[in-house]
Amino acid sequence: MATTKWVLDPMHSEVQFKVKHLVISTVSGFFKTFEGELTTENEDFTGAEIDFSLDVNSIDTTQPQRDEHLKSAEFFDAATYPKITFKSTSFTADGDDYKLVGNLTIKDVTKPVTLAVEYGGNAGDFYGNTKAGFEVTGKINRKEFGLTWDGVTEAGSIVVGEDIKLSMNIQFAKQA
Repeated sequence: MATTKWVLDPMHSEVQFKVKHLVISTVSGFFKTFEGELTTENEDFTGAEIDFSLDVNSIDTTQPQRDEHLKSAEFFDAATYPKITFKSTSFTADGDDYKLVGNLTIKDVTKPVTLAVEYGGNAGDFYGNTKAGFEVTGKINRKEFGLTWDGVTEAGSIVVGEDIKLSMNIQFAKQA
């Protein structure tokens, strides 16, 4: 069977993360620059292969000082490791939606992660392109990926939580 290639549409996609600050509130951030593609042999996307990468230097938490800290060697070390990558190992149906398993690489650490994928459906746009939409969610522990910086306040509160919630709204465009 022929394979179909889909390319991520960055104009209609977003990559967001959330982390606890001082354990009492949540800080959100985005990566503004990313790319990906999906290759499938099935109409329903099961078994699709997904490759995704994002540019660490595009991190945006709306606080330039914090962004620079996150890009520094204490966190992502963007100068040495400019990309975060994901390569799927399985994409399986889960009811009306999907379960995505793959290898996530942050810095020089690669670990398997499992993400939930809500399928939004297919639609044609004004230009005759077929688009497919997905909402991808999951959680990782930042320390497992070498993001081990810890700050503790004078009162003993942890500054940054370990669990990072991931939320991506991704639109792919079908390639002719």
